[in-house]
Amino acid sequence: MNNQRNLILLSLVTGIVLMLAKFLAYFITNSNAIFTDALESIVNVAASSFAFYSIYLSSVPRDENHPYGHGKIEFFSVFVEGGLIFLAGSFIIVKAVYNIFYPSDLENILEGIGIIAITGIVNYALGAFLLKKSKKLDSLTLMADGKHLITDAYSTLGLLLGLLLLYFTGIRFIDTLLSLVLGVFIIYNGYKLLRKSVGGLMDESDAKIVEDVVEILQLNRKDAWIDVHNLRVQRYGTELHLDCHVTLPNYFDLNQVHSEVSEIDRLINENVTLKTEFFIHADPCLPKCCHYCSVQNCPIRSEPKTIDIDWSKELLVKNRKHFEYTKPN
Repeated sequence: MNNQRNLILLSLVTGIVLMLAKFLAYFITNSNAIFTDALESIVNVAASSFAFYSIYLSSVPRDENHPYGHGKIEFFSVFVEGGLIFLAGSFIIVKAVYNIFYPSDLENILEGIGIIAITGIVNYALGAFLLKKSKKLDSLTLMADGKHLITDAYSTLGLLLGLLLLYFTGIRFIDTLLSLVLGVFIIYNGYKLLRKSVGGLMDESDAKIVEDVVEILQLNRKDAWIDVHNLRVQRYGTELHLDCHVTLPNYFDLNQVHSEVSEIDRLINENVTLKTEFFIHADPCLPKCCHYCSVQNCPIRSEPKTIDIDWSKELLVKNRKHFEYTKPN
C-alpha cells in the first residue's frame, strides 16, 4: 500500500508542475487549444489528490461498520476522476464554441508547442509507468490515473499536430476546431471511467475475474466436486469476495466437507493475484447428479456416469445444479 501512495504522490507532484507549464504556454500564446490542455491538467491534479486519499482509506483495516473493508473507495475515486474529466470536456466544448464567435489573437506558437511537447512526453511516460504498476499491484486507482495520463498525452499529440498545422497555414479556425475535437475525446474517456466506477459500486460482476476462477477450478477439479454453481464475485479495492455452492457426495461427514471446502479456498487464493475471501456453501448430491458424477466406487450411485461436463463461466454462475442443464444419454 505504501508503494501505491508513493506512486500517486509522484503523479500528484508531476501533475502540478505540468499544469503550471501548460498555463504558462497558454499565457504566452493565447491559444484556446492550449487552454484546453491546461484545463484538463487541473483535473489531473484534483483526481490525483483524491486518489492519494482513497489509497490511504482503502488500506484501513476492516472495522465493525465496514465488515468488508474500505476498498470500495477506489471505485468512488475512479468515479470522481471520470466525473471531473467529463465536466472538463464539457467546459472545453463550451469555450470552443464561444471562440467561434469571439476569436482571440495568437502569439508565440512555436514556444507554446515546445512547452506542450515536453508535458506530453512526461505524461505518457508517467502514465505507462503507473499502468504497469497497477497490474502488478492490482490497483484500480493507479489504473485510472495511468489511463488518464496516457489519454492526456494522446490528446496533447493531437494538439501539437494541429498547432503545427496552424503555424504553417495561418488558419486560426484550426485552434477552435482542435478544442472541439479534444473536448469530445475527453468527454468520451470520462464516460468510460464513470461506467467502470458505477459498475464496481453496483457490484457488477467482473467477467475476467470470474473466467480466471472458473479456469482454475476446471484445471484442478476433483472427482468429489460434483458441480459448482451460483458463483459470484465482488471486488473491494485490492481484495475479492467470492461465494459459490459446491455439490459434494451426500455421505461425506462434516470433516470431509470441511476438507474439500478448504481445498477449494486454498486453490483459489494460491492462483489469483488478489487476496480472496471465499465463502462456500456445500450442497449434498442427488440421484439426478449421477450421470455426470466422477466419484469412483460410489456406494449410492443410482446410474452410471454417461457425460462429461466442462465447467464454463456461463454454467457456474447459474444458481442451479448442473443436472438441470444436462440430460443423460
